[in-house]
Amino acid sequence: MGLLNPLLLGARRYAAGVDVHARGVTLVVLSQRVFGGGPLRIEWLGRVPLAREALAGAEIVDRAALVTALQAAFGAMPRACAEAALRCAMALPTGATLMASVPLARLSPRPPGIAGAPFVADVSGLFTELEPLVLAEAERVAGIERHELSVDWRVGPLAMDCGVASTHEAKVMIAATARAYLESRIECAAMAGVALCVMDDEAHAALRAMRHAAAFELPPHEPWAALWVGADGVHGWFVADDSIARTMHFPALEHADLVEALRDLAGSEQTGCAIVAGDVGLLQGVHFSIADIGDVLGCPVLPFECAPLADADFPLDAQLLHDPACAVAFGLAMRGVHE
Repeated sequence: MGLLNPLLLGARRYAAGVDVHARGVTLVVLSQRVFGGGPLRIEWLGRVPLAREALAGAEIVDRAALVTALQAAFGAMPRACAEAALRCAMALPTGATLMASVPLARLSPRPPGIAGAPFVADVSGLFTELEPLVLAEAERVAGIERHELSVDWRVGPLAMDCGVASTHEAKVMIAATARAYLESRIECAAMAGVALCVMDDEAHAALRAMRHAAAFELPPHEPWAALWVGADGVHGWFVADDSIARTMHFPALEHADLVEALRDLAGSEQTGCAIVAGDVGLLQGVHFSIADIGDVLGCPVLPFECAPLADADFPLDAQLLHDPACAVAFGLAMRGVHE
């Protein structure tokens, strides 16, 4: 007798990514087989306009307008998506999200009586001890009192030796944002009948989508650059051997212009290709274009598109399939499918 019902073998896990932006509410629904994995499938791709005055930076000014747009976006989904148990994720503006990496040794106090000795703690008690220290660090860097912050953090990688973890080979990764930004989005989604499971940073959601596209578009082991263009500037990552080798953000004090920032990102290595996502039209503000990116990096440039990842049997909005700005919603939905 089979261990699994044959009907369950075709079961799929569904997840939705919601990107709230001045251009509107973009919704991407992805699915993947529960058993055996397999390729992601784009089940739905849609966008509902949102009045520009509904948002002011990261703040939601007109909650009623956002609720209406969310209801329209989810109401347009096909029946299969509407009836599925959707894990929903929404993006937070990158400019409103603080990302920091702090050496664990700097946060962890040395045990009394062992002056000068490296701090070593039992893993089981490490996280309880660190939490107030992490909150204090987030408060210091963000310049916002901790009760007004929403903070997520993790420790890694930990080097294990005889059941203990050494702080010398570990870092604390901290993500923080104003609690008001988080709560306003959760409340608007709830008013629209949507339960959010995850909130994620726009730029890192887009990076997740670009890395997925690169697995299909680029040769294995070829170094490449991922670029995301958002309201707070251009974020870049240089990927070599499937690892992030260097990062970049422009505008920044260390870069005179975007050309210098891109050259620093590439370093001395030859860039095989660059994938660009986000609101590419914003490049005009610094008198730049996708062709200029290719000239500086000396490689072909591919705008992120959902089209190569879509199933031909699922007709979707042709304009959105080729819109690089859909990378954020796509990356958010990816997270929901894989978690």
